[in-house]
Amino acid sequence: MMDTLNTARGRKLAYVKTGGTGPTVVFLGGLRSDMSGTKALYLEEWAKTRGQKFLRFDYSGHGESSGAFEDGSVAEWAEDAIDLLTAVTNGPLVLVGSSMGGWVSLVVAKALKERVSGLVTVAAAPDFTEDEWWAGFSEAQRAVLERDGRIEVPSDYDEGPYVVTYKLIEDSRRILVFPEPLPLPFPVRFLHGTADEVVPTTLALRLLDHAEATDMRLTLVDGADHRFSTPDCLELIAASIAEVLGRGQTLA
Repeated sequence: MMDTLNTARGRKLAYVKTGGTGPTVVFLGGLRSDMSGTKALYLEEWAKTRGQKFLRFDYSGHGESSGAFEDGSVAEWAEDAIDLLTAVTNGPLVLVGSSMGGWVSLVVAKALKERVSGLVTVAAAPDFTEDEWWAGFSEAQRAVLERDGRIEVPSDYDEGPYVVTYKLIEDSRRILVFPEPLPLPFPVRFLHGTADEVVPTTLALRLLDHAEATDMRLTLVDGADHRFSTPDCLELIAASIAEVLGRGQTLA
């Protein structure tokens, strides 16, 4: 059953929480996706089968939550995740971040470092607004963005173009991952497809090199694309979560 949380920031966040034993596995979706996506629903059923606590939710401006997508930023969506987890969960957390959700999960892990006991990312895209979008814009595109506050960017992944706002670029700069140290003191599994045309594998290697952890692995899946939603890919995500849960208990 879907529930909602009204946050102190004035956002109404929709979520679905499944009971069971801890830690709570939390799915953090990607840009313009919602909690009814293939990976979120697959992992919810997997968690139910295990009797594992599970949470899926929509950021503001996404899915069933309040607000308009074009009014938000990755920094605000990370705030949504932190506010929701603080309000509706207790005990240890295992974060599962997909694409932009991989970036958000890294921010959450820093903010809630005393509670996070494991991390799995799928095609993680930290700092993409800065290193992919802003760095890839021409001077003319940057001028339009600064003058009009928005620009449309073609997308081969979603239907129709992205509307990129200047707020999305500017506000997301306050949560950039690569300029600062990135300690991850818990089991970490990064998953990435070699056929991903949205987030390059070079970013996965950069993240692996930048993060500081004693139990961290990157798995590259030959031929997998950005959606990472074939039966084999879904099984790999679940197996990686199970491994992290087991390793976290062993290390504890």
